[in-house]
Amino acid sequence: MRITAEALSWSAAGTPVVREVGADIAPGETVGLLGPNGSGKSSLLRCLAGLRTPDAGTVRYDGEPVREWSARRIARHVAFVAQDSGADSDLRVADVVGLGRTPFRDRWRGPDATDRAVIAAALERVGLTALADRPWRALSGGERQRAHLARALAQQPYALLLDEPTNHLDVKHQLELMQFLARTGQTVLVALHDLSLAARYCDRLLLLHHGRLVASGPPAAVLTAERLAQVFGVDAELTTDPLGHPTVAYRGPLGSPTPTPEPAL
Repeated sequence: MRITAEALSWSAAGTPVVREVGADIAPGETVGLLGPNGSGKSSLLRCLAGLRTPDAGTVRYDGEPVREWSARRIARHVAFVAQDSGADSDLRVADVVGLGRTPFRDRWRGPDATDRAVIAAALERVGLTALADRPWRALSGGERQRAHLARALAQQPYALLLDEPTNHLDVKHQLELMQFLARTGQTVLVALHDLSLAARYCDRLLLLHHGRLVASGPPAAVLTAERLAQVFGVDAELTTDPLGHPTVAYRGPLGSPTPTPEPAL
């Protein structure tokens, strides 16, 4: 599914947060959404997921404006994975994942055989089958994040929108998650803080700064030394690690004093 934003703007309490953003995510593409804290990443994702109504501009799925779509219809097309709130619950993990089936069920109907099969498949895809009956409150932060992804998969959406899903994950599960997203075949837009993960696994990057889209393209075109300095305030460049993977090498924050060498004794 193609997701398009046309001159999208959104404000909070009169303060512009997303400013005239235009973007196009092609079907099956994995796109990383980058920017410092407060750059508007989460707000843009929520506008694209139909969770916030833009002040101006248009969101389209496969060319069709979605402003008048119901929440149920949107949820049958895209799934949004928010940052984990950390809230406790007495629900089982399988019950939380089962919330992803809500757009396909009548309000008073419980899960049927199809729902249960979809939930089981989603848990297996994120490696949580063994925890299906565990209480939600007993999960670690990383396990909760993977369960949120399973809930999104249970929606069987055409596109996944994820807000910093690697938070709370250890290195192994960060790599597994990004490999999964890059290979899923669905349209993926994922907000990330880790620039190296984004460069390694995303087809394209979108870079936000003060709510505006300042760069869009392949990682090597977006993550230039000049742009890293301008947007993130760091002295860094995109390089290649010993295994041949693109990675961002940091020399340090801009403006930091140069260490004075210790005198030789």
